[in-house]
Amino acid sequence: MVDLGLSAPLASQLLVHAGFAQSPEPADYKPTRAGGGGTLRTLFWQAPTLLNPHFAVGVKDVEGAGIFYEPLSAWDPDGNLVPVLAAEIPNIENGGVATDGMSVTWKLKRGVQWHDGLPFTADDVVFNWEYASDPATAATTIGSYQDVEVEKIDSFTVRVRFQKPTPFWAGRANGLIIPKHLFEPYKGANSREAPANLKPVGTGPYRFVDFAPGDIVKGERNPAYHVPDRPYFDTIEVKGGGDAVSAARAVIQTGDFDFAWNTQVEDEVLLKLENSANAKGRVEIVSGMAVEHIQINTTDPWTEVDGERSSAKAKHPLFSDPAVRHALGLLVDRAAIQAHIYGRTGVATGNFINSPERFVSKNTKWEFNVDKANHLLDESGWKRGPDGIRAKEGKKLKLVFQTSINAPRQKTQAIVKQACQRAGIEMELKSITPSVYFSSDPANPDTARKFYADIQMLTIGAGAPPDPEGFMRQFLSSEIAAKDNKWQRGNATRWRNDAYDNLFHAAEGELDPIKRASLFIAMNDMVVEDGVVIPVVCRPLVSAMSRKLRATLSGWDSTFWNLKDWCREA
Repeated sequence: MVDLGLSAPLASQLLVHAGFAQSPEPADYKPTRAGGGGTLRTLFWQAPTLLNPHFAVGVKDVEGAGIFYEPLSAWDPDGNLVPVLAAEIPNIENGGVATDGMSVTWKLKRGVQWHDGLPFTADDVVFNWEYASDPATAATTIGSYQDVEVEKIDSFTVRVRFQKPTPFWAGRANGLIIPKHLFEPYKGANSREAPANLKPVGTGPYRFVDFAPGDIVKGERNPAYHVPDRPYFDTIEVKGGGDAVSAARAVIQTGDFDFAWNTQVEDEVLLKLENSANAKGRVEIVSGMAVEHIQINTTDPWTEVDGERSSAKAKHPLFSDPAVRHALGLLVDRAAIQAHIYGRTGVATGNFINSPERFVSKNTKWEFNVDKANHLLDESGWKRGPDGIRAKEGKKLKLVFQTSINAPRQKTQAIVKQACQRAGIEMELKSITPSVYFSSDPANPDTARKFYADIQMLTIGAGAPPDPEGFMRQFLSSEIAAKDNKWQRGNATRWRNDAYDNLFHAAEGELDPIKRASLFIAMNDMVVEDGVVIPVVCRPLVSAMSRKLRATLSGWDSTFWNLKDWCREA
């Protein structure tokens, strides 16, 4: 299977074997005791707006919550599963993984305390399943907790039972864990009222100190942390606001901060900062599954149905014509976007799944061809008017294209708009503050999940594990973001396709890794060829880091997956 392109850890995982390696002690970790490191200063220019991981729409909120909360296990840079709150990684040899793929048993680490001093037990793990799987809670994590049952075996053992053989068991009921004793009164319809949504009490290396949504998160060293001699830093600050360029500059050039997350900056700018005299930082690039892409709204964002815009009950008046969707795909100049904006930080792609290699389709292709786009629209009856804008049956080809405020994204918008003008498509560009665009606030009209525009651009897949199951869940019919789930589900395009749903559910239970990979390739081809999404560039994780900071980043997990091991050289 390795010869066929399947990595050793992933091959063992898909066969439900005991192939998970456990990461050794970090080779460059030198501190011999906890504390003494001063303040870890980080910049997240897309600032967290809440600290409950079950409500996180954007990566920024997962990262904010990840300072305080921990999962059962995490993914290291090589795609290995390593224990965090679990005492060990389940496998066949230790009895943790059932040979029929129908259950997995987790043994929990003993002696772990919540930040308020109460013990972490199996009751907390079971509660997170009850909390997230309740539709009334409207959790963004509901997908990984559905169709499973989590039962308590004893105070430090839980069993996750599946309804069918489940090869990717590591992706089910295994996220950041919140405490039962604080959230139990808020399970269900009043979930947004919990005080701990903004004042977390976790098990992580840092305890909560302060939080100003959209601005700053502060934490202090947890003196009762369950890993000896960790963490090194006394306090941590996650500062929000500003933009990606200023964040990169504050780390690489001025040295005012230790770390800057998601430096989505033109590569030309990053190279100048790195090569400047007396540069105090560097750019760190690690591969993962993230893809910058354009989403097509299959519903009508301008018509309200039962008090809801972009309702699944109303088809989009323009994109209902496949020719319009396919023409738009021909008008995205990926080569120019890579060459003039992203460079080494973004590679042009026609695929939605771009890694691991085993799942990458060889069937798709992309091209930039304005003439072909014009021909498609001509054949479909979209005629140019006196103003040069195409129309058909009284409907003009006018689109609103939204994304977050960020220089590479605005330049990408401009490139697409220019090509569309040549094809008779008028495009209005809309730029939204990132903390608003990636917010989970149900009252906010400008969130990416509400999608009150014709097309939108964003990156999905940052920190996704080395398996596309969770990544491709977003296209399921059951995942359509809507008013009744507070727009928390992942399917923002509102695309519905029974054939896709069947492929996905088949892959969920397929234990043969080769057959399973072929199912995900077919799913990739379906969403790309139907024009649901237009992949632009696959984006590695790009961060700015002080030359003195020692932090191991993983493209398969959150930035803070091993925050306990971050330290600074003298």
